[in-house]
Amino acid sequence: MKDSVNRTPEGIKIHPPEDFAGMHAAGRLAAETLDMIGPEVQVGVTTEHLDTLIEQFVTDHGAISATIGYRGYQHASCISLNHVVCHGIPGPKALRDGDILNIDVTVVLDGWYGDTSRMFVAGTPSRKAARLIDVTHDSLMRAIEAVKPGDRFGDIGHAIQSFAEGQRCSVVRDFCGHGLGRVFHDAPNVLHYGKPGTGAILRPGMFFTIEPMINLGRAGTKVLADGWTAVTRDRTLSAQFEHSIGVTEEGCEIFTLSPAGRFHPLHETPISA
Repeated sequence: MKDSVNRTPEGIKIHPPEDFAGMHAAGRLAAETLDMIGPEVQVGVTTEHLDTLIEQFVTDHGAISATIGYRGYQHASCISLNHVVCHGIPGPKALRDGDILNIDVTVVLDGWYGDTSRMFVAGTPSRKAARLIDVTHDSLMRAIEAVKPGDRFGDIGHAIQSFAEGQRCSVVRDFCGHGLGRVFHDAPNVLHYGKPGTGAILRPGMFFTIEPMINLGRAGTKVLADGWTAVTRDRTLSAQFEHSIGVTEEGCEIFTLSPAGRFHPLHETPISA
């Protein structure tokens, strides 16, 4: 499809108001996919079984998974366990009591991309794991609160960095959020650290993800030989939450709200989407 939307000097698309409906529909399906998989995250279940359920759910709802076939990737989700920062590949390993995992899905519905991830727990998390999940969730929500037209992308990164580091955690710098819409990845790169008042100006009609990865230890990561799996260099726990959002005249809209109120695995609260 021809790209007919306007772009800023930084190359960031400015979508017209009518594009929000498609993003809400795709984002809702992505969120519903994770709502569905939550009860299936149990001790003894394999991550490849979870991925199979995700692929079937997406297909049954008239969408496709954006990750299947993307740069050779062959799964409907990324499932990142414990010290895996992101892009974990589903496999035959069974979950153990206390495991924490991020499940990241991107669906394509009627040409629009819905991208979200959240944390899950098998059994009972350790106190430090529960604290990391809380800090990571709150980092994302503080970043979303910083999204206002006229402010800058550096304000988003600063909101995450100042809070997470204030909680004695570290912010991964090797990966970032991204623009999306009718494409999987687009400008801008949304950094999860930064200085307030820097970066491109936020404008109504911008669509992008915010997806901070927060480590209990140091921020350093490395990618394993499979070319996908990123892990913490010091083997400490890592967590991530991700929403897709659109900037509005007043602030922003979250496209990937959980219809069941299950975004935070330890504090589920029904919300209106």
